[in-house]
Amino acid sequence: MASTDVQRVVPHSAFKSVLHRLFVACIMNDLMVSVVLIQQLHLQQANGCLHAGSDNTVIAFVDVNILDSTGREPYPGDVLVRGKRIVSVGDKLSPEVLKTAKVYQGNGRTLMSGLCDAHTHFTWTNADSLDGLAEMETEEHTLFTARSARTFLDCGYTMCLGAASAKQRLDMVIRNAINAGEIPGPRSLANGQEMAPADGALIPGITKFVDCPDDIVATVDKMAKEGVDSVKFSMSGEEILENLRAEDTTFPDDMVAAGVEAAHANGIRVCSHARSDESIIQCLQYGIDIIYHASFVSDSTMYALEAQKDRIFVAPALNFPYATIHEAEAMGYPVPKAEYNGYAREIEVAIAGLKEMKKRGIKVLPGGDYGFARTPHGTYRDMEHFVNLLDFTPMEAILSATALGGEIMLHPHELGKVQPGYYADLLLVNGNPLDDISILSHKENLDIILINGCIHKDVTNDPSLQYEAEKSLVNGDRS
Repeated sequence: MASTDVQRVVPHSAFKSVLHRLFVACIMNDLMVSVVLIQQLHLQQANGCLHAGSDNTVIAFVDVNILDSTGREPYPGDVLVRGKRIVSVGDKLSPEVLKTAKVYQGNGRTLMSGLCDAHTHFTWTNADSLDGLAEMETEEHTLFTARSARTFLDCGYTMCLGAASAKQRLDMVIRNAINAGEIPGPRSLANGQEMAPADGALIPGITKFVDCPDDIVATVDKMAKEGVDSVKFSMSGEEILENLRAEDTTFPDDMVAAGVEAAHANGIRVCSHARSDESIIQCLQYGIDIIYHASFVSDSTMYALEAQKDRIFVAPALNFPYATIHEAEAMGYPVPKAEYNGYAREIEVAIAGLKEMKKRGIKVLPGGDYGFARTPHGTYRDMEHFVNLLDFTPMEAILSATALGGEIMLHPHELGKVQPGYYADLLLVNGNPLDDISILSHKENLDIILINGCIHKDVTNDPSLQYEAEKSLVNGDRS
């Protein structure tokens, strides 16, 4: 499995430099140069990162309200970062220590862990249709993907779990570029193209077709060799499709079993697009690790899911159906009546099921399938849905996006909490998200963003660090 340990963020000048080289390749219509440039990024070791040139660099947050993601109520105190890790939490820092540190006066602002999106599509292009995700040419798509990864980090998401890549290697090369310190972005676990039988594809242009157990084993082995962290099976339909609805199931049992066995033999995980009850049962029966959607879970399947709650994660991605029925038309995207009715029914059923999952202690995480015209990159607000629709308290929603994020990212003792020894992925928030969870849906409320001990954003001391492309991916109406 590809390493997710140390991922660094470099100065924006380096980011602009590599994007310039890629842009020139795009203008020249030189696909090979464009791809090779991205491939080479992960071979280069970054010499340093923004404001954090060595493991001895010290950053101090003084007089902050510490939301540590252990479940404890926030408490006042100081936090010390040395190099990539948090070394002290809560204790008042001495003048001697502060003399050696870059000091941020919190003035009571909230200091918390960076967030996790458990259903990430860096490669989704804000298209106005499913098929539109397949239309962008590789060169432009590479640039777009780098920018969308940056947008997640700009919005406080320091952990992203890839849920499928529109082009097979894009997730991986962007992950590698971030890991090498060549472009800014969150820690990420990369996926390949989603797999489906020929008659079960949601979006044929971005699907890897598999037709039998031997075929899926060979495809999983190939993807693992290329370097994915997980693979995705598209095991049910979607309400947007007239001929393949959400309650239809697409994979035969023998293919699910063979694919999961091959993935686990390669040391990678399997996630599944599984809206139908039958597909959820298959996930549980054959050992799939991450279930996306789980909309139409039955009572009997809920008991089976509860029995496996220690090993499995659910990321419902509610924002797409929610935006479809509540906001798409106002945004200029009329929704056909059948699709509207289908998603309205699905979200009603899904909300009831997800409330029950919460009661039973099943691990439910945010991650909203962002990257469509009606749910563009930069409008991340799943925690609002958790509170407003699923009866999570703000604290529970934050724990889902932080502590559980560390678990799903495979580093539960190093990511997702403000604790000594954890990586310094931190947000200094202007406000208290426990009073208003929507604070975390608006990037302007994030005064400082640290990832791996590196300062990505610092509005309090150096606004020039906030490089923005001329046309930001962040939706202006929500910023």
